[in-house]
Amino acid sequence: MSVPPDLTARPSLPLRLLRSPLGRIVAFVVTLTVLGFIAGHIYAGVGLPRGRLPFDQVTPLIEAFRLLPVVLAYWLLVRTIEGRRIDELAPRKAIPHLALGLLGGALLFSLVVGTLYALGAFVVDGVNHDVAWLGPILVTGVGAGVGEEIISRGVLFRIVEEGLGTWASLLVSATFFGGAHAWNPGATAWSAIAIALEAGLLFGLLYNLTRSLWLCMGVHAAWNIAQGPFYGIPVSGFQQRGLLASHMQGPDWLTGGSFGAEASVVALCICSIATAVCLAVAVRRGTLAPPPWRRPTPPSVV
Repeated sequence: MSVPPDLTARPSLPLRLLRSPLGRIVAFVVTLTVLGFIAGHIYAGVGLPRGRLPFDQVTPLIEAFRLLPVVLAYWLLVRTIEGRRIDELAPRKAIPHLALGLLGGALLFSLVVGTLYALGAFVVDGVNHDVAWLGPILVTGVGAGVGEEIISRGVLFRIVEEGLGTWASLLVSATFFGGAHAWNPGATAWSAIAIALEAGLLFGLLYNLTRSLWLCMGVHAAWNIAQGPFYGIPVSGFQQRGLLASHMQGPDWLTGGSFGAEASVVALCICSIATAVCLAVAVRRGTLAPPPWRRPTPPSVV
């Protein structure tokens, strides 16, 4: 007579460590590194150009090679280690959440530009009729929106929130997000802090409220596309030739300097207002996860 499996048995210690918050983050980093190494060799083998390319030389195939390791590493993390569906990237959410995010991101950055224009800091010199749209949109929109949101919100924010609560995950993910931009051209300590406060906190709370990476990707992509390919403002230190031929005038604290409008106090103030609104909604809805020592103890199963 066969003995039924013990469904209440605890997983082994190695499995528990792997499924812990720190274990999953480490597993993602290792998987991403391995997949990036493999993709890099395939990339070189098919003869694609190597090194840092000008944005207008980036093709869909090149950007696909850049994003595939991140997307696949996340899929493996969620499906094999966490053993669940990827609800934050559910296909049914893609169109409505992406559309809402794209609209919100474009409007948010346009509000920043409108304020800078009213203050005399943003000046339009004319219109560029021969803009190369595809490459800049692939890099600043698709690449940054998908890759950075998977890493910063899908992995770091989500998993740290499970382990330490929402406040800790906001601090950790925002610090990481700002620090990841600290080596960009024209970056300063202030620009890294500004990005952490205005985008890191806002995107984290957007994910907390919606549990949708589609929405975060849309906001992130639209902000960058509006900033560079449309308004012609540097995106995180990378110079852009946008539809509008424009330039900034005034002190760096107002314009953001060579780094771009993300380092402007105007962007910081406007995004901080949006963050405060999201925080108020999160408090009202009760979506802020407490740290583990303040969570109720689940009832024991008899």
